[in-house]
Amino acid sequence: MDTMRRDIAICTRLLVDVEILEYSGHISSRLPSGDEFLIQPVDDVRSALQPSRLLVVGLDGNVIDGDGTPPSETAIHSEIYKARPDVNSVAHFHHDPTTMFSMVANRPLLPMKNHACRWPDGVPVHPDPSHISTVEQGQELVKTLGDHNALLIRGHGEVVVAESIKALFADIVHFVENARALATALLLGDVMPLSRGDLEKFRATFHREKHANKLWTYYAVTASNKGVVPAEWIE
Repeated sequence: MDTMRRDIAICTRLLVDVEILEYSGHISSRLPSGDEFLIQPVDDVRSALQPSRLLVVGLDGNVIDGDGTPPSETAIHSEIYKARPDVNSVAHFHHDPTTMFSMVANRPLLPMKNHACRWPDGVPVHPDPSHISTVEQGQELVKTLGDHNALLIRGHGEVVVAESIKALFADIVHFVENARALATALLLGDVMPLSRGDLEKFRATFHREKHANKLWTYYAVTASNKGVVPAEWIE
């Protein structure tokens, strides 16, 4: 659990450093038991999150261990973990340049870059823009997510899921990159998104875990050199 705590804290600090996460939003990771997960207290500053501060929370949303109150939208995490045994890490954040694709008619978030192979069937938009603060709201969000690996919450933010913390971090970086690329391409003219066949060709030669570790190391070492992440946290 110590490694998982550290990695959640690193991931959170890195996402703040690259201006994806801010004063709100949260990262969680399922514990090996399967029915508990780690998540930060609601009021802890994301840019200074400490591994020891993370709460152990059950799938009922109640704190099992730790000092503090979990985020108001903990139901996002608990309900996804209940419904998706393939998911071990969940992120909820509010990145306006990405969220805008939930705000414009007939402008879906299309796969423009090769790493969008994680979203070959598109990115669904959850219609309820309010805080997902109840079990019922979490269950409705899970219905929108289905078997996708990301969604937009209309006029609100994003949810991204993955099999590990490092893979989650890579997916978030690429999710935002893809949205930025699409927004820029739309300024130039008609866009040419990648097809499912294009994405499958890339996936066939892609080593996901190796790439996630490479990306993690780059961002973690860069952040450590700036004092964002303690050097002793970097393996």
